[in-house]
Amino acid sequence: MAGCVGDPDELGGGDDENFDTVQFGVLEPRTGEFSALAKEHYQGTRLAIQQINDSDEFDFTIEHEEYDTQLDPATATQQATQAVQSDGAQFISGCISSSAALAINSFAADNEVVYTPGAADISITGENCNEYVFRFETNTAQIAAVMSQWTADELGDRIVYHIADYAYGESVLNEVETRMESSSDSYERVGVTRSDQGSTNFEAFISQISDVSDEADALVVGMTGSDLAIFLSQASSRGLPDEIPIVTTTGSFRAVRAGGGEGVYNTYSGVRYVPEIETGDNQAFVEAYESEYDAPPDNFSRVGYESIRMVANGIREAGSRDPTTVRETLSGMEHETIFGPNRFRECDQQAMNPVWMGECVEPDSGELADVELLTQLSGEEAAPDCEETGCEL
Repeated sequence: MAGCVGDPDELGGGDDENFDTVQFGVLEPRTGEFSALAKEHYQGTRLAIQQINDSDEFDFTIEHEEYDTQLDPATATQQATQAVQSDGAQFISGCISSSAALAINSFAADNEVVYTPGAADISITGENCNEYVFRFETNTAQIAAVMSQWTADELGDRIVYHIADYAYGESVLNEVETRMESSSDSYERVGVTRSDQGSTNFEAFISQISDVSDEADALVVGMTGSDLAIFLSQASSRGLPDEIPIVTTTGSFRAVRAGGGEGVYNTYSGVRYVPEIETGDNQAFVEAYESEYDAPPDNFSRVGYESIRMVANGIREAGSRDPTTVRETLSGMEHETIFGPNRFRECDQQAMNPVWMGECVEPDSGELADVELLTQLSGEEAAPDCEETGCEL
């Protein structure tokens, strides 16, 4: 039969009715603290799939199924197994939680499927990297570069930290501290507090931070999703922003600004994406997204969107849907993206994304904080040297 229909991994021609179809599995925490972020990621993913399937530039169509990871590494692995081994996915995308994404990193290598994670922990494309993982999400090292530089220049180098006690929070602490140490001989870590993922009461931590606020120049918060929104709201009600400037990694996320309300005002944030940027074909993406969903895209919208587009470009360039052939093509391949020319660099397969520093300010109307961009680093400036990542491909 193989002799009759040809190699099933080569696109085009053949009698197999699925021969021109590529199967994706989309892994999202549709329930739990990151569900709002997961919705954005899925909508960006779905928009990219629609555009590819409607385009004459691709001689294949993408089919996909969605799976709920529930923020749990074991559940994420079970769902990935369902996607790949039962439903035939050759490519998988998603997992906003870094702990879940790290589990899928290993799964991708073991099952030889291309994986585009939605999480930011540096180790995903660092010490835990592998040749099947390609990340368009901006990692903690990239965002820490702009945060650390701006904070040291504008606020000072005595830092107290509050982080979520899991892989992402620890990554934020390590990456910001590493860059603060390299940029300032007088850097001082004043203290660190840690809360469990999914916490809803931060009063004790806010009190501890308040007690040392006179000794520190800034508070760096390494959390995201509803955890960060609740923290900022409670910190504001206690008057903490009047005692110490608050610098976050993801306060610019629309879901955080919506959930934190006035508590987000007058805080600072590293910025991975805002729809207003005039780079690449971003404004075409924004227009299409708003037309489809009647809302502007946010960070995870663009992660889902560009992850699919870049992999689809790799499939087209390779002329194959075989994941091993595609990953060989994708590594180092140049793409036109919402950020302009971009690539998954060869040494760690991390996208070379620009980053910004922003301030979340009270809007002229409504309650959702506006994000004012303060400074920018290019993709080359923000990315750590390959020797520093810990990735050995």
